[in-house]
Amino acid sequence: MAAEIKENEDKQANVRRPVLLSKIEGTPDTINQAVIIPKEDGVISVSDDRTLRVWLKRDSGQYWPSICHSLPTAVSCLDYNPQTRRLFVGQDSGSILEFEITEDYNRLIHHKDYLAHQSRVTAVKFSLRCEWVLSCGKDKYFMWHCSETGRRQSGYQAGSSCLCIEYPLSDKFSGFFTYFLI
Repeated sequence: MAAEIKENEDKQANVRRPVLLSKIEGTPDTINQAVIIPKEDGVISVSDDRTLRVWLKRDSGQYWPSICHSLPTAVSCLDYNPQTRRLFVGQDSGSILEFEITEDYNRLIHHKDYLAHQSRVTAVKFSLRCEWVLSCGKDKYFMWHCSETGRRQSGYQAGSSCLCIEYPLSDKFSGFFTYFLI
C-alpha cells in the first residue's frame, strides 16, 4: 500500500496554531486587562466590576483567586513589575494606584495614589530603571510621574484620546517620544 502526500496537506501541517493551555472561569464582568506572573503559575486581572484579582493555579489544575481586591471605581488597565512585585492600576476616575504584592501572592500593600488624569486611564507603564510611571488617558493627555516622590514630571496634550503606550525598558530616554502611540 502506498501513500501520497498532497501539497495542500503538507502546508497545513506546517502551520502553527495557538493551543489553549488553561482557562480561568468565574469572572462576573468584562476583564479589561490581564498579565501573566512570570515564574509563577498565576495571572493578575482587572475588570469593570471594580476588582483586581490575583489568580493562582491550584493542585486541582484550576485557577482560584488568592486576592480579590475591590476598588472605588472601575479598573481599566494595569502594569506589573515582577522584580519588585509592584503593581500599577489605572482607573476610570483618572487615578493610578500603586500596590505591592506580597511574596506569597496573598496580600496587597497600598503605597501611593497618582492623580494623573481627568477621566479613564487607558494605559499605564512602569519603568524600574527610571522610576517613572507613564500613563495616557481619554482626557487626551500623556503623563509621567516619579514613582519615588509621586510628583508629576511632565505631560503632553494630544489632539485626541491617547489609547496605548509602549516604552523600551532598556533605554533611559533616547527616542522616548517615538514610542508614544495615539
